[in-house]
Amino acid sequence: MSSDAELIGRSLSGDTDAFVEVVSRHETAIGNYLARRVGRQTAEDVLGEVWVAAFESRASYDRSYPEARPWLYGVALNRLRRHWRSEPAEEPASDITRLATDWDPWPEVDARVDTQALLRRALARLRPDEREVLGLVAWEDLTVAEAGRVLDIPAGTARRLLHQARKALRDAPEVVALLRVPTT
Repeated sequence: MSSDAELIGRSLSGDTDAFVEVVSRHETAIGNYLARRVGRQTAEDVLGEVWVAAFESRASYDRSYPEARPWLYGVALNRLRRHWRSEPAEEPASDITRLATDWDPWPEVDARVDTQALLRRALARLRPDEREVLGLVAWEDLTVAEAGRVLDIPAGTARRLLHQARKALRDAPEVVALLRVPTT
């Protein structure tokens, strides 16, 4: 089986099916990454832009890396940033408490929603670069070095950012309260 680097090299030599193979190897992972960031429907649109951008910039791929997945995450992140810049500012959410005054959800649902909100708040307090490294390592299953490649930063910097993110989450009041861990 050919590596991604070999397939990209073959695509640069005119073998169009070679790049299709790279896409088929990574479309699920990249699509899921996008869906977690912008939702499934928008992710489908952005995913098409990712493949076009990757194809157009494949000559810049460093073929000393056999696997293209970190590079493709970088392309996807750039497309996400472009998408976010093009979005109009969000409207504030309407007061949903008026919609269902007689509705009383189950306590388990409340607890789950509260937990998700607490974790979202804790994640929102991270610096963007810390959040990116954490997400790439925790949710996309990349190594710290691969996350560094995605973000175009040295592996040591990515390691430091991941450490800072983990420490910030461990010390976040929301997480401490959630885990009921006494602070020291």
